[in-house]
Parts: sequence; structure tokens; C-alpha cells
Amino acid sequence: MQFTPPQSPETPIHPIFDRPWYRRFEAWLGDSSPLGNRPIFSPDTFPWAADLEQNWTTIRQELDQVLADVNGLPSFQDIMPRQNRISPDDKWKTYYFCAFGFVATKNCEQCPRTWQLLKDIPGLKVAFFSILAPGKHIPEHRGKHKGLIRYHLGLRVPEPKEKCRIRVDDTITHWQEGKSLIFDDTYYHEVWNDTDGYRVVLFLDIERPFAFPLSWVNGAVSKILTLSPQVKQAKENYEKFS
Repeated sequence: MQFTPPQSPETPIHPIFDRPWYRRFEAWLGDSSPLGNRPIFSPDTFPWAADLEQNWTTIRQELDQVLADVNGLPSFQDIMPRQNRISPDDKWKTYYFCAFGFVATKNCEQCPRTWQLLKDIPGLKVAFFSILAPGKHIPEHRGKHKGLIRYHLGLRVPEPKEKCRIRVDDTITHWQEGKSLIFDDTYYHEVWNDTDGYRVVLFLDIERPFAFPLSWVNGAVSKILTLSPQVKQAKENYEKFS
């Protein structure tokens, strides 16, 4: 399904990211990766994704224990205050496992089988349950770091699927329980949960593969992010909730 993004006052503006020279630079980075430069990738892009799909019911069993106290979970902006611009309400809940070198030990201990599946994934930078309440809309936005690939594993996808959807670039697609969705979040994307149920995915950020020397540069950027004030603040915010 093709989609033309509306011009909306709630759409974040990125004056640098939308400049032609920057778009050409990002396209070059994407083309320099074995994955290529495209908004959505095939589910078999990463071999470990098949292992997550095979064990998705195990992950969901642990998720269901987490959802028993969904209202007590932190909202996305409670952990990452900068996300307040796209999610100022309490309808996007999170349950973190790790983020740029920080491991949420208590959460991992409460979901040990899920963490066992996650902890050795090559290039894993971020992992959490992303929980959208009924009626949640995340406006059009985009990531800033071309060195990452976004992965979703559908865990709870309410019906009708047409009302629980994501647009990446000009393509609208839907999650499926037990199936992978892999995309480049530097393309503008937008999310709707216009159903009466919770939509939950396992949300991962994975280091984009590059050949040397871009692989070294990408690794250095990840280390810088690990030491950034934003990650430090996120860790402190998580510890307050835990």
C-alpha cells in the first residue's frame, strides 16, 4: 500500500536531515553496507531473527507477566525524555533489557529466557518490549543514526490488523505475531494502534554491518553514544523506576 505523508503541524522538522546533501550522504552510507539502502529489509536479513521467531511464544509468556502491571511500567519519555516530542502521554510503555552498554539487570532476571535469546545477538545495541496502548498514535519521525537497523518481533498484535499499522517511507505494513519486521529508521515512519488492544513488539536496534574502515567508524560512534549524557540519563531514570 502506497502512502503520501500529510503535512501536519505535529510532524517533527529536521532542517539538516532533509537537506539534499545530507540525504545523499545517508544514501551513500546505506549503499556502502552489504544490506544496501532501502526502507524495509527481508526477514532473513539477520540469521538470528529465525531463532527469535521460533521462540516467540516463550518470549510472549514472559511478556504476559510484565503486562500484568502494565500501568506501573515507565513510559518511553520517562526513560528517554527527548522522546517527549513524539510521545508526551502515557500510552507508550517500555520494558528495557539493554541500551548502549547498559543492562537492566532486574528486568533481565525477571525475563531470563528472553534475555538468554537476546544477549549474544551480534551488534545488539538496544532491546526492550515496546507496548502501545489502545488508540496510540506516534507521529511521523525519523532516527538520526544510519549505523543502526531497527528490528520488531510481533508479540501481541490486536485485530483488525488494518488499524494496527506502521508506515515506513511510503509503505504501510502490519505486524504479525511471531514474525519479524526489519527496517531503516532513518526513513520517516509513523505508527497507529487504532484498536481496543495493546500492541507489543520486541524492539531491537542492531549495528548495521559495514566493511572496514566504515565498520570501525560505526563502532566508534556506538562507543560515543554509550558515553553520552542521554544514555547516562536513561540509566538513571531506569534505576529510579526499578
